[in-house]
Amino acid sequence: MRGNRGRDTRPEKRLRSLLYKAGLRYRVDAEPLKGLGRRADVVFVKARVAVFVDGCFWHVCPEHHRAATRNTEFWQKKFGDNQRRDAETTCVLTEAGWTVIRAWEHEPPDEVARHVIATVRGTA
Repeated sequence: MRGNRGRDTRPEKRLRSLLYKAGLRYRVDAEPLKGLGRRADVVFVKARVAVFVDGCFWHVCPEHHRAATRNTEFWQKKFGDNQRRDAETTCVLTEAGWTVIRAWEHEPPDEVARHVIATVRGTA
């Protein structure tokens, strides 16, 4: 599993490129809250917006995820833990006054970028 990137995935790079071209500056793979122990893919500190680009496999996309056929008990626990952690992270950040944007890796980057830009600029 070491071959699976934790950051700088193709969908993240595409999104960041569009955000940068729109004039937005951000932090990459950063903790929105100190001590949270969780990192967002793109963080806008002043606007308090955290963006997560979730992989369809690891985060159980309802459209593209396929259940494992081998070692199912391990994978069910792994995917369940990922989903619980995602929900907890969203909840903690929201309670701390952050806006959380979650996008699937298969979503068109230009649509996600438009949503992020509108949210950061306060026009959403």
